[in-house]
Amino acid sequence: MKTVNAYATNDVGGKLIPFQYELPELGTDQVDIKVHYCGICHSDLSMLNNEWGMTQYPFVPGHEIVGEVIAVGSNVNNLEPGNLVGLGWNSASCMHCKQCMDGSHHLCDTVEGTIIGRHGGFADTVRSHWSWAIPLPQGIDLKKAGPLLCGGITVFNPILLADVKATDRVGVIGIGGLGHMALKFLNKWGCEVVAFSSNPDKKDQIMAMGATKIVNSRDPEELESIAGSLDFILNTTNVTLDWNSYLTALAPKGRFHNVGAVLEPLAIPAFSLIMGEKSVAGSPLGSPALTLKMLEFCVRHDIYPKVEEFPLSEVNEAMDHLEQGKARYRIVLKVS
Repeated sequence: MKTVNAYATNDVGGKLIPFQYELPELGTDQVDIKVHYCGICHSDLSMLNNEWGMTQYPFVPGHEIVGEVIAVGSNVNNLEPGNLVGLGWNSASCMHCKQCMDGSHHLCDTVEGTIIGRHGGFADTVRSHWSWAIPLPQGIDLKKAGPLLCGGITVFNPILLADVKATDRVGVIGIGGLGHMALKFLNKWGCEVVAFSSNPDKKDQIMAMGATKIVNSRDPEELESIAGSLDFILNTTNVTLDWNSYLTALAPKGRFHNVGAVLEPLAIPAFSLIMGEKSVAGSPLGSPALTLKMLEFCVRHDIYPKVEEFPLSEVNEAMDHLEQGKARYRIVLKVS
C-alpha cells in the first residue's frame, strides 16, 4: 500500500482540502507517477461542480500531469523508474477492442478517465495503465507541457481529422485556454488563421499567437465580410452561438468542428449544410500515439500554452482564478 497526499473536496463546489488515501498493490500493467506539475483545465472545475452528473466524492481533480515514473508493474517493458511522462484525461483502456487495436484507444467503450472513478493529479502520486503514460520528448518544457496533454491534444486532433492543409484558410472561435493553442498549431501548420474574438484587449496577444486576422464575433457585418471563405472552423467555446453565422462563413465543402462542451443541443440549419456540402463534426482528445506526435510537433516548433504557475498549496486560489475568467491562458500547479 502506498499513501498518496492530495487535495480533495467532499461536496459539490466545495473547497479543496488536504486528503490522504491508499493505493493498493500495483497492477502488472500499471505505473505510478510522481507528479511534478499538473495543469488546471476547465473540465476540473466542471467535475468539481458535478456539472456532468458523474463526479464521485471525495474528488481529487487534475488530469494534465507531468511527472516521473517511480514504479512499474511486472508486465511493463516500455517504461522504467526515472522516465519523464505525461498523463492526460484518460488513464486506461481495454487494449483488445476494435478501437484499441485500431490505435483509437481514446474511443474505447471502457476507456477510464483520470478523474472519473479515481483520484487525479492534484496529488503527489497518480497511477495509470502504462499505455497512457506518454513518454515526454527530450527538450520539452516541463513547466508548460501539462496543458498540452488535454487542451493541446483536444485542438490538435481535429486538424488531422479534418485533413487541414497548409493552403487552407481557417478560423478559431474562442481565444482562451483551448483556442490560443489552436492558433499556434494552425499557424505552424501553415494556414491563414482567422481568430473570432469579442475582446479588443486581446488583439495584440492574439496576433502574436499566430492569427493573421481578427473578426469581432459579435459584429454581424464583420462576420458577413468573410462569408464563404473558410475551409475549416474550430469552435472551442462551451456556450450556444449563432451557428448559422459560422456555417455561412464556411466555403463550399467547409468543415465546422466542435470541441467545446456545449450543454445545449446545437441548432444547425439543414440547408446551411446541404447547399454547400458542408459538415459539422466533433471529437474528444486523442490516442496515446497521436498525443506523442503532438508533443514532438510542439518541441519542433516551440509551441507551448501561455501559463500562470501556482504552488499546489494555493490550489483554491488557482481554481478561483480560473472560475473568475482571469486565467491567461492556462494555469499550472507546481507539485514537487
